[in-house]
Amino acid sequence: MTASFLSGSGGASVDGQVCSAKGCRNDAVHAVVWNNPKLHEPERRKVWLACEEHRQSLTDFISLRGFLIEVVPVETLTAADG
Repeated sequence: MTASFLSGSGGASVDGQVCSAKGCRNDAVHAVVWNNPKLHEPERRKVWLACEEHRQSLTDFISLRGFLIEVVPVETLTAADG
């Protein structure tokens, strides 16, 4: 799997939160929370949104690199996430 798996846009749409997987326009239900310690301060929480179909592949991509913090329901995100 390569970084091209991810879309550059991700994030919110008019209808709500959209999955971050490349080409996917499904509603996000999961938030894959991560941090690259070589680039980010420890308190920084980066987020990729995931639909049910892409939850595992996005989580695996981040986890393989040792960046995974947690996977939570998208509705639990706060302003500190992102």
